[in-house]
Amino acid sequence: MTRPDTTRPDTTRPDTTRPETSRAADGTPAHTAPAHTAPTHAAPTHTAPTHTAPADETPADEPLAAPSPAGTIRVLIADDEPMIRAGVRAVLATDPRIEVVAEAADGHEAVELVRAHRPHVAVLDVRMPGTNGIEAAAEIRRTLPATGVVMLTTFGEDDYILRALGCGAAGFLIKSGEPEELVAGVRAVADGAAYLSPKVAARVVAHLASTGTGALAGRRAAARERVAGLTPRERDVLSHLGGGLSNAQIARRLHLVEGTVKAHVSSVLARLGVDNRAAAAVVAHEAGILPPPPAEQR
Repeated sequence: MTRPDTTRPDTTRPDTTRPETSRAADGTPAHTAPAHTAPTHAAPTHTAPTHTAPADETPADEPLAAPSPAGTIRVLIADDEPMIRAGVRAVLATDPRIEVVAEAADGHEAVELVRAHRPHVAVLDVRMPGTNGIEAAAEIRRTLPATGVVMLTTFGEDDYILRALGCGAAGFLIKSGEPEELVAGVRAVADGAAYLSPKVAARVVAHLASTGTGALAGRRAAARERVAGLTPRERDVLSHLGGGLSNAQIARRLHLVEGTVKAHVSSVLARLGVDNRAAAAVVAHEAGILPPPPAEQR
């Protein structure tokens, strides 16, 4: 009687492996099925962080703000005329150091694209529909001061140039000027300098004389009086500011440390009572203290 009893348990042993499959098929032990599917739950928990991290990093601005290759000047162009934008892009493409990263058709779009791409320089047309270039320049300088602003003007827009000076634009170019001036202006502003096209400087000085506090001779005399309050070294620095040189270029020209030049520039702006390098350059033009060209250009 005991033997048959021991054989029955022996037959249940193979049955214990079967019930695992059969029970799973029957759905009776609902605990065994999850035991086999548990590893599948563990896998997604490892993949979830990998999806989360890139998603958090994608909208970050830092990768966009970095220069493309080292030393590349990233530029945004804003003009409501597609042909003008194409022409500006073609001119800038002649310099391998310059890369156009975005184009805008109005000032509002220009501000948004500057926020997205963080270019070194924004080249803005003065007159655009909606938000014009002056308003866009003021917003860019207020919220993204690392981006320098170059204004494109025509001969009939002298009053706009003066308004742009007040909002912190650092470069002023005439659309009908030489292509080399556009490249030089973008490079100068990217280096932290102010750039006034010679034609723009002449127009600004003449416009100030005709609409300001007296005749041209009076304004020049007033400018010379303001400059007279500078030290000889500050006067030298101002003259090179008027020539559109950056701090590094001034340092090389005057054989000074760049940090010393930066301190002199700050002092010059404070003594003249102007807000930016471009306005100081206008004073230099009015006072007639522009530096002589380099020896190789004479």
